[in-house]
Amino acid sequence: MNNIIALALKNSTLTLLIFGLIASLLSLIPKKPITKAVVTEALLRYFLIFSIGLSFLYNFIMHCIFGDYTAAFIGWAQSPFQFEVGMVSLGISITGFIAFRANYSFRAATIIPPVVFLWGAAGGHIYQMVMQHNFAPGNAGTVFWTDVFIPIIALVLLRFSKTS
Repeated sequence: MNNIIALALKNSTLTLLIFGLIASLLSLIPKKPITKAVVTEALLRYFLIFSIGLSFLYNFIMHCIFGDYTAAFIGWAQSPFQFEVGMVSLGISITGFIAFRANYSFRAATIIPPVVFLWGAAGGHIYQMVMQHNFAPGNAGTVFWTDVFIPIIALVLLRFSKTS
């Protein structure tokens, strides 16, 4: 069980994406009828809670409280910039929680910062892999792939929510 928990925490972005999907599906159980609009709303709402709210709260905690561990996991030295990344993550987290019940405009505004942040981070990971040969799990593992695909999922869900 300890190994499963450690794996889930080391791959928190994927873990929280899966939890959000499960929560959105569970939220559909009492809904009748289940339409495209109802499904899209559930998927987006729980994506905002788990992949934005909780994921960026976790990022805040890891960078601000467990900075030495996080830096080593990424393959970097500890840096004062980790506190700044943590504080930005906290701001993104708070907007993710608020967006759960917000309108389309607020949700769109909530999604833009993590999309830019995550794609920027993915670019940084690529640079680190190519130029510095940094294949640490926090640079080249699941974190890299979720930095690429979480923004795509966010934009697709936002787009579908506008048309449903």
